[in-house]
Amino acid sequence: MLLARVIGTVVASVKADNLKGVKLMVVQVLNEDGTNRGVPEVAADAVGCAGPGDEVFLATRKEAAKPLGDLVPVDLSIAGFVDVVTVEK
Repeated sequence: MLLARVIGTVVASVKADNLKGVKLMVVQVLNEDGTNRGVPEVAADAVGCAGPGDEVFLATRKEAAKPLGDLVPVDLSIAGFVDVVTVEK
């Protein structure tokens, strides 16, 4: 799983049939200290209510499709919201 911040939305006029009704969000993956890691990516919103500014955790690869039904063509999905991050060394 990855930590990320939602930074935008995607509007798609045509989607795979099993993605109809699923929001697509632009997310910025974060390092453990909250700084940006890599480039923004698109994730399916499996929780259904994520929006810009929310801190979320992401499921990747095959696990990304699980919350949406196994036959959904996604490899990155928003699996939940982050309340607090504590890093112990």
